[in-house]
Amino acid sequence: MKFLFQGDSITDADRDRSDPHNLGNGYPKYAAEYLKEEYPDEDFEFINLGISGDQTEDLVERLESDFVAIDPDVVSILIGVNDTWHCADSRNYLPHSVFEQNYRKVLDALKSKTHAKIIIIEQYLLPADDKDFMREDLNPKIDITRKLAREYADVFVPLDGMLAKACLEHPSLHWSADGVHPNENGSKFIGRALADAFGELKGE
Repeated sequence: MKFLFQGDSITDADRDRSDPHNLGNGYPKYAAEYLKEEYPDEDFEFINLGISGDQTEDLVERLESDFVAIDPDVVSILIGVNDTWHCADSRNYLPHSVFEQNYRKVLDALKSKTHAKIIIIEQYLLPADDKDFMREDLNPKIDITRKLAREYADVFVPLDGMLAKACLEHPSLHWSADGVHPNENGSKFIGRALADAFGELKGE
């Protein structure tokens, strides 16, 4: 079973880009560990093609080479925070319609050109004093991700809400130093959520 992880730096997680099977130090590594342990009879091939700094427009640019040509059985996508963050200083945010158009192009191609089951993980932001203002743009884009998930996803991971709940049990710094990039605790949390989403695909 070919399992493709796609996204930005949260997915990239310092992987060795010369080796697509190198999963880096983030949630793909932990998701793969959980899945191999819990499904020992499944012959997994894990591929991480997340790229640090990517926005939805970058996924569109590498759609054929890094999605369609891979022809995965399962693809997980975590994208979107950079579409907000990279515009935050100027407040000249990417129009929501463009964000939706970009993301929809990726999902349309996966549906029409591959047989992949799609797991959409919503973008998130943990409480951070220097970034809380980004919610003005992030929240509407999360709503768009949720709408697209209803249309395209086989399983949806409502990660922003899940991490908001987790921050009631442990402070934001337990999960991430900057509110965006997860530390080991955060990476394990996301990896666990993704492994559970795969279980939903399996009907468990």
